[in-house]
Formats: sequence, structure tokens, C-alpha cells
Amino acid sequence: MEQKNFDVIVIGGSFAGLAASLALGRARRTVLVIDSGQACNRYTPHAHNLLGFDGVPPAEIRQKAKSDVSKYPGISFLSDTAVSAVPAGAGFKVETAGGASYHARKLFFGTGVRDLFPAIEGFEDCWGRSIVHCPYCHGYELADKPTALFAAGDDAMHFAKLLPQWAGSLTLVTNDRGTFSLSQLEYFKEHNIPVITSPISGFVHSKGMLSAIRFEEGPALEVEAMYARIPFKQHCELPEQLGCLLNSDGLLMTNEMQETTVEGVYAGGDNTTQMRSLANAIALGTKAGAIINGALLN
Repeated sequence: MEQKNFDVIVIGGSFAGLAASLALGRARRTVLVIDSGQACNRYTPHAHNLLGFDGVPPAEIRQKAKSDVSKYPGISFLSDTAVSAVPAGAGFKVETAGGASYHARKLFFGTGVRDLFPAIEGFEDCWGRSIVHCPYCHGYELADKPTALFAAGDDAMHFAKLLPQWAGSLTLVTNDRGTFSLSQLEYFKEHNIPVITSPISGFVHSKGMLSAIRFEEGPALEVEAMYARIPFKQHCELPEQLGCLLNSDGLLMTNEMQETTVEGVYAGGDNTTQMRSLANAIALGTKAGAIINGALLN
């Protein structure tokens, strides 16, 4: 690639990054999209709650979106990993693992988050299929099945109230994490939600479809679905290296204009919000693209 200077460098070429690039491309801006190919939703076979694409594989939607964005002559794509981003002149210099260096006036991060899977046999194999994070994304397909909730503390309480409208039955499994207040325990009892605190030794499944949970003590629990609240971290550390602040949930702080705490650096998608969905990532990316175009006028 001969071109080295761009109006905007977009780091992360999944839904938020592609949406921002589309808005900028239509505004006739020059944009470099750097993507490592590690989309957050790569584990999930089908997308849901996305108008016009309900039930379509995310990879198929992403490929169509990239094809659409590629039609705009100002957009360039680079399959690589951004490893450095520093202020440089009236903008930023970005270097990649492949040894290339580029400059842009503005940066947009659509880099998502990396879920931190527990070291339990079978968990990752089931992730995005029968072990899921969100009932709005997966609940309809998993409705009426015997269901587990892998959570503790206030997260467990929140989901214990939410999930019964989908789950056929609900059992809370804590994996020996956290404690509950007396009022929370009373709620579980009143709503017939058993609580199993024993450490989990493994998840029994066939090609990612859960059939049972094994514990270090006691009998196995037969379930066909599980919602899990697990920790995550930013997929990309470059915003923090630039000085962008995270909130108490570990998400990039942005204002109403999708700008981070560092001037000229914008972000959107799963790296900025707990509302993890394709529709939301697209919305935030589109918004950021228009806002960045306006900021480039100054």
C-alpha cells in the first residue's frame, strides 16, 4: 500500500468499524481500516435482533458489509494488527505488526472486548451456541429449555429476575464464587431457583450443544442452555496507551459524541457499552463516522 496518510484510521474492521468507515467513505474521506480478523462474535453461528439479517451468520453479514464499504474509493483495508498508536503532528501515527507505519488526523477504535473464559472443560466449546451472554440475542432460540445461570452476586440477581420469561426452568450455578444476601437467597427460594455452589468440573456437550454440567461434588445437572456472566478485557490496549480512560466496568469512556477522553480518538461498539449487539455496534459506528467527519472540518 503506497498511501501513508489518511483522514481517519479505523482500528477494528467488524460491525462498528465498518459502519464508521461507511459513513466516512460516503463523506468522501480517506480511511484506512486495520483489522486482525478476531471479531468478538466469531463464536456465534447466527445473528439475531438485527433487522433484515435475523438468523444470518455474523461472518456472512460482515462480508457483505465489507463489500459495500469497499465500493467507496476513499476506503482502504489492511489485514494486520495495530501494535502502536502515538500522537504525531496534527494527528496520530499507527504502526502495525507487519512493520508498516501510517498517519491520520483522527482515530476510531471498534476493537470490541475479549471474553475471559473460565478454565473449565467444555466452556469455550459451547460459547455463543448453548452457553451465551444475552437473552435478547439468544433467548428466543433457547426458550423453554432447562437452563442454568453461571453468575454470582448482583449479576445473578439481575438475571434471575430476567431469564424466567425465556427459560423452561432455571438453576443458579456459582462455581464457588461470591456470596448472596439473605434477601437474595429468599428471592431464589420463593421463585423456585435452586442454587448450586459446588465448583464445576466440566460441561458435557455435543458440538457445542450443552447437555449437562458436572460438579466436583454432587450429581450432574441436566441442562440444554446456560447464561454466563464472565469477565472481559479490552481486545486492544492501544486506547489505554494513548491515555484513554476506562470506566469501572472496564469499558472505554466516551462522551455523547463517541469521543474518548483523548481528543481526536473515538470509539464505539462492544468496547464502550454493556449493550453488546450487532445493531448497537452499527448504530454507534455510524454515529461516530458522521461526528468524525464534522470534527475534520475544524
